[in-house]
Amino acid sequence: MPGRRSEDRRQALALEGERAAEAALRRAGLAVLERRFRVRLGEIDLIARHGDVLVFVEVKTRRSTTYGSPAEAVSPLKRRRMARVAEVYLQRTRRTSIRCRFDVVEVYAGPRGIERVEHIADAFRLWPTG
Repeated sequence: MPGRRSEDRRQALALEGERAAEAALRRAGLAVLERRFRVRLGEIDLIARHGDVLVFVEVKTRRSTTYGSPAEAVSPLKRRRMARVAEVYLQRTRRTSIRCRFDVVEVYAGPRGIERVEHIADAFRLWPTG
């Protein structure tokens, strides 16, 4: 089935992008705590700690910027969904009073694999932070 093969390629690219993003975050001094934290409401690609801040990370991998940058693909709906999943994570881990932020990691892929990784710290906010 042609559709299945393209879906498999997209999924493989997404996994490669997440690995590249995780490596970039570690190089930047973040400690990755969770990968693909999933609940009924949705998923957060990576959860990390940067000092005393808990960081919820959306990874967007693209082969082209024809439809905008990877970060532009993080829609308001996706942001709200991430916030709800983050709240579940905070409650489950009893970290409801910790400072949090939402980051986006843009991964650019080319014909020979990952070409560039851009980490956008504090990419968006949904609630006041302390």
